[in-house]
Amino acid sequence: MFVCPVIELQAGRCVSLRHGLLDQPEIWHVDPVAKAAAFADAGAERVHVTDLDAVAGTGTNRDLIARIIRETPLSVQVAGGIRTRERVSEWLDQGASRVVVGTAAVLDPAMLHAAAKYHPDAVLLAVDVHQGRVMSRGWRETSAFDPVAFVGHFDSAPLAGIIVTDIDADMGDADATLSLVHQVADATRLPVIASGMVRGLDDISRLKYAGCVAGALVGRALFRRRIDLGEALAVAGARTERRAEFI
Repeated sequence: MFVCPVIELQAGRCVSLRHGLLDQPEIWHVDPVAKAAAFADAGAERVHVTDLDAVAGTGTNRDLIARIIRETPLSVQVAGGIRTRERVSEWLDQGASRVVVGTAAVLDPAMLHAAAKYHPDAVLLAVDVHQGRVMSRGWRETSAFDPVAFVGHFDSAPLAGIIVTDIDADMGDADATLSLVHQVADATRLPVIASGMVRGLDDISRLKYAGCVAGALVGRALFRRRIDLGEALAVAGARTERRAEFI
C-alpha cells in the first residue's frame, strides 16, 4: 500500500477543510512548493494537489501547481474543477502524472469515459460521499447515486483508480468509513484509494491490513504533525506477514 501526501490550495495558500466546507478553511502558513519538496525529502514519490478555487469556480492556482510539477521530483496528481476532456489533456501536457475527475463524472459520465479512453491509466475517479450519497460541485450538491452503484458505471473504463472520500469521516466514525471503502473495493476491479480517514498511524495500519485498498491520501494529519510522513511510508510499505491457515 502507498501513502500519498495531499496539498489543498486556496488563494495560493495551503489549507485543510473540515466536512468539505470551502468557506471554513484551516490555513497553514507554509510555502506550497517548499512543502511539496519537503514531502519528497521525506521519501514520498507522489503528491495529490487539489485546487479548491477551481472547485468553487472562484479562481485558479494553476501557476502554483505548475511550479510543484516543475520544481519537485514528485509525480503530481491534480484535482479540482477538471470537468472537460480538454482540461484533462492540458494538465497531462503540463506534466501532471494523473488527473482527478469528480463532479464531471456525476454530471457528464460520458466525458469521463472518453477522457479515460483517450488517456488510459492517467485519470482517477473521485467519489465523495456524504450520508451515503455521492456529492458533486465541491461537496455542495447531493446526487441520487449510491457510491457502490455509481462506481459500477465506470468499471469498464481504463481508469487509474478510484479515490473514495467519506466526508462524514470528520465526525470520527472510522469503522463506517472503512466499511464504505470495503464496499466500493468489493464492487470494482479498479484500485481503490482511501481519502479523508487517516488521523494517525493506526489508521494507516488498519487500511493496510484490511487488504482492500491500494493507497491512502493523507493531508491534515501531516500538516498538524500528528503523523510523520517517513513513519507513515514505512508502515504502509512494510511487508505483511502471511498468516498460517488452520482447518
